[in-house]
Amino acid sequence: MTTRTTHTARATADAAEAADTALLRLDAATVRFGARTALDAVDLDVAEHEIVSVLGPSGSGKSTLLRAVAGLTALDDGRVLLGGADQRDVPAHRRGVGLMFQDHQLFPQRDVGGNVGFGPRMHKAPREQRQRRVAELLDLVGLPDAQTRAVATLSGGEQQRVALARALAPEPRLLMLDEPLGQLDRSLRERLVVELRQLFGRLGTTVLAVTHDQGEAFALADRVVLMREGRIAQSGTPLEVWQHPADEFVARFLGFDAIADAVVAGGTAVTDWGRLPVPAGTPDGPCRLLVRPTGVLLSAEGALRCEVIARTFRGGHVAVRLRPERGPLLEAECALRAAPREGATVGVDFDPEDVVVLPG
Repeated sequence: MTTRTTHTARATADAAEAADTALLRLDAATVRFGARTALDAVDLDVAEHEIVSVLGPSGSGKSTLLRAVAGLTALDDGRVLLGGADQRDVPAHRRGVGLMFQDHQLFPQRDVGGNVGFGPRMHKAPREQRQRRVAELLDLVGLPDAQTRAVATLSGGEQQRVALARALAPEPRLLMLDEPLGQLDRSLRERLVVELRQLFGRLGTTVLAVTHDQGEAFALADRVVLMREGRIAQSGTPLEVWQHPADEFVARFLGFDAIADAVVAGGTAVTDWGRLPVPAGTPDGPCRLLVRPTGVLLSAEGALRCEVIARTFRGGHVAVRLRPERGPLLEAECALRAAPREGATVGVDFDPEDVVVLPG
């Protein structure tokens, strides 16, 4: 058996093993609203204990996917399987999934303990067991003494924590989050997303989260699924998606705009910016080339001359917008003290580690 055949056989076996252990599987899942196909024959597996973030622009189908899994939107074609069982005739309240919405949807007439204990109460758990579960979860989400507080007295971040505890209380086999942090300010979102990942890791929770915020998706997930027009444009670990966008749509959605036509020959690419190094093994021929901001190196001796047209402070660095003497606009990242002033002329070189050849 050749090495290539061995690798292929191993990859096939790994894929089969992953499919066998999938807690959630979408098999050609399709949803139509009149003439519009919102979900277009989507195949997706989510393994037990995996955290998957579904990312995409408005109208890409990510919320429809979540509602189809939850049983809130019926499929026109295909299947949703949970634990290997087809869910077509299973109503939403019997699927054993937890669902947390952006607006939290807490019961205003119940206190915090009443909200968190609602699910176990509906499942007829004994009172003492419910009380233990409520106390345990409120402690986990950082609200150990909040059982008797009224919902109206809670801050936005506290409401988010209570909604999460309520969704976890019935011990769902799959937890689904629909823009869970969308109404919170950025600093609170950034803090809570780290806490959520740590919490899910401790509990071993399987999570399917929908968001339009790429920072939130990448920080939370083991795997990112990026959608476009009802289909999956790319699926992979956050690092894989960031380093190797599947196409120009994915690259631009991630915020990479420095993309140009190129012709590769002998390990270099001819572009309007000049000759750029490309990764080893890049085949010769025409392509589209992406240069990440970290690959745009400012130096007085740089071969490509550029005018600084804008500077944007982004915490620990400055994003510098550049107008080259030829070719599309570029963006570089600089330390705070090293950022050139607007209107200055700088030289640019390129780091081959951050030059990406985009698939056609």
